[in-house]
Amino acid sequence: MTHDCSFLEDLPLATDRISVADGRRESHATDYGAERIDDGGVLPDAVVWPACTADVSAVVAAATDRGVPVTPYAAGTGLEGNAVPAHGGISLDLTRMDGVVDYRPADRQIDVGPGIIGSDVDEYVAGDGLFFPPLPSSGDISTIGGMIATDASGMQTVRYGEVADWVLGLEAVLADGTVIETGSRASKTSSGYNLTDLIVGSEGTLAVVTEATLELAGRPEQVRGGRAIFETLDDAVEAVFDAVRTGVGVAKIELVDGLSATMANAYLGSDLPDAPMVFLEFHANHGIETEIDLCRMIFEDHAVGRFEMSDDDAEMAALWQARRELAYAISAYDPDLEPIHPGDVTVPISSYPEIVRETKRLADEYDLLVPCFGHAGDGNLHYSVLADPDDPEQRTRGEDLYREIVALAIELGGTATGEHGIGAGKQRFLEPEHGAGAVEAMRAVKRALDPTDTLNPGKIFPETADGERLTEAER
Repeated sequence: MTHDCSFLEDLPLATDRISVADGRRESHATDYGAERIDDGGVLPDAVVWPACTADVSAVVAAATDRGVPVTPYAAGTGLEGNAVPAHGGISLDLTRMDGVVDYRPADRQIDVGPGIIGSDVDEYVAGDGLFFPPLPSSGDISTIGGMIATDASGMQTVRYGEVADWVLGLEAVLADGTVIETGSRASKTSSGYNLTDLIVGSEGTLAVVTEATLELAGRPEQVRGGRAIFETLDDAVEAVFDAVRTGVGVAKIELVDGLSATMANAYLGSDLPDAPMVFLEFHANHGIETEIDLCRMIFEDHAVGRFEMSDDDAEMAALWQARRELAYAISAYDPDLEPIHPGDVTVPISSYPEIVRETKRLADEYDLLVPCFGHAGDGNLHYSVLADPDDPEQRTRGEDLYREIVALAIELGGTATGEHGIGAGKQRFLEPEHGAGAVEAMRAVKRALDPTDTLNPGKIFPETADGERLTEAER
């Protein structure tokens, strides 16, 4: 369905901030994890680049009045089609709202636009010895607004928590154009409903974030990193569980299985051993060796082969590059195979060994390549099921395998998505995870804040998965 977006010309927007050119529309019809436009993606009818909150308010209000969908967009690094239009309309590209609005180093706070790149925040505050701890692995290419939309997290979550834990307040635009402010600059508040946490993780379906107040942390004086190499994957995951359960003060504890290491070597030309590994990083202001020794002792109880630590910046950079680029390495490994959906399950840490073991067992049962890696310290397992896209039977096996892993994660008390969001790709798992009553409560919130289903329709809720917007009765 196409939508008449000519009303945009009547709004107080500069002409260079509106485009209906095919190339612009096509670039906003996909993200990293979505299908390409020639494989059935939905073209927006127009792309708009707002410069300020007033622009966002004017566009959203006018679109709501005319029944035109609005899908917030930024860097396009999402993995579940979160920012890809499902019903055409307007792609609201927030990347030009990328400034620092205010910075208060004494309070360890910064106010930023949604389009600012995560690593740019770190660079801005580095001179004061501060940083934004929950940046995901894609923090150097993804925006703060996108991170807030999916409640992203990353390799340091085991110590510092996820993005939601570091957002103090938001400025956001509701579907009718109303501008609201949530939260407080105080370090805590119990005043009224927590609208900040409601909007964080809502994937642009409840409001469009136009400014965020972020809390910052002091950079640790001591940083050491390295890797532990194990004979078996089972030893590696049991060691992770034991270390986390014991309370080892680790800032990063990442699992990389032998298959993932092989793929990283092929992609980067690196020389990682083709063996299960745990990548580690410790942060402290004093006494870092105590935590490292405790971790080494625990790992030795699980038959660690080598435990190698370094404070050399170049060595650590190479180590973490291999981990950060695993997604690219997996996609490039075999030209005849492609990943089926990005696996992103998270389970209670006590169940982490089980979810990893079962994933590998299923890979053998279905006779498919399934590299496993992830933020092991918080129970987050990333996995990619590789299948031949031109082989329907193999593709079906891959889909079945993928679903079995998600179902097990939910059965273990976990979640279908630890950090990527529901988007369009995981809608079928929403009700099995939360139950019909909870999902209906979510729908009620959506209807209350966006009764016309203007904001990012087709996302999160299963009834919109097949291209149908909410009916009048559902609104």
